[in-house]
Amino acid sequence: MTDRASAGARPDGERVSEALAAATAAANGAAAMQAATEARYARPDADRLSDAVLDRIRLRRTGADEAAFFDLDKTVIARSSTLVMGRTFFRDGLLSSSMVVKSLYAQAVYQLVGADHAKMEQMRHAAIELTRGWEAQRVRRLVRETMEEVIAPLAYQEALDLIAEHRRAGRDVWLVSSSGEEIVEPFGEYLGVRDVIATMSGIDDDGRYDGTLEFYAYAAAKATAIRQIAEVRGYDLDGCYAYSDSITDLPMLTTVGMPVAVNPDRELRAAAMAMDWEVRDFHAPVRLRDRLPDVPAPAGQVAAGLAAAVVVGLLVWRYLSRAGDAAGAA
Repeated sequence: MTDRASAGARPDGERVSEALAAATAAANGAAAMQAATEARYARPDADRLSDAVLDRIRLRRTGADEAAFFDLDKTVIARSSTLVMGRTFFRDGLLSSSMVVKSLYAQAVYQLVGADHAKMEQMRHAAIELTRGWEAQRVRRLVRETMEEVIAPLAYQEALDLIAEHRRAGRDVWLVSSSGEEIVEPFGEYLGVRDVIATMSGIDDDGRYDGTLEFYAYAAAKATAIRQIAEVRGYDLDGCYAYSDSITDLPMLTTVGMPVAVNPDRELRAAAMAMDWEVRDFHAPVRLRDRLPDVPAPAGQVAAGLAAAVVVGLLVWRYLSRAGDAAGAA
């Protein structure tokens, strides 16, 4: 379903002003939270892609002068990409039933009301602390091995159709997510989308997470990355598209000439109404294998071990609960 926020009478000046004020306040809140994360965990310049990353992107230039940038969670897939693995690990005996319940509760809350800036930052802080010392390659392997079973059935048919439409038009397609590249890259490969913007964790000489962020793909940093990529790929941003569900992606949406709010939260819907952006509501998650019969089969059986990116949503609940209990006892 698609509509224009201007359906009927265009919002009057007062309504536009109120909506823009709310959107600006939300975006400012996201920027403040992002700054706090960077100050605590990030390496210098974690709000922009490094020269080494940009060099790799430049080498994969296709000649396209336009691109479509898709947020991942609740835009391409129906749930949070880091919170959908609980049942799989429960079946393998890796997680207790109480942790699975917490994961399902987190999914329900995210699905119904989304995650505000404070929740996002709490989860991000907890995730960084919990994953310090975990093997990065082990994470990637497990995500790939569970992709078809767990994440693949959650893709929106409408998003797949749009991706195909942009490809036919000759545009590059990008997945953009604050989730770790360990999740976003394999999912992109599964879709046939090779270009991603995702959070990059610092890795030490032993190949383990060192508790820092090389790049934090959140809020304004997404917009910065898109501008950097447009420069090295030669995109005309006025002809580019961006799709997202969250007000935290307002900077990303305003960077391109064709912004689209998808399943928008309340603040983003208000901003879209104020700026007369296109609004789409996706309703139909489908199995990728049914829609894309040539997608690769999983490389092996589900690995029997914990991995940072896919179980972090579950472990965060435990971490935050303990922190809350400690605060209450203090």
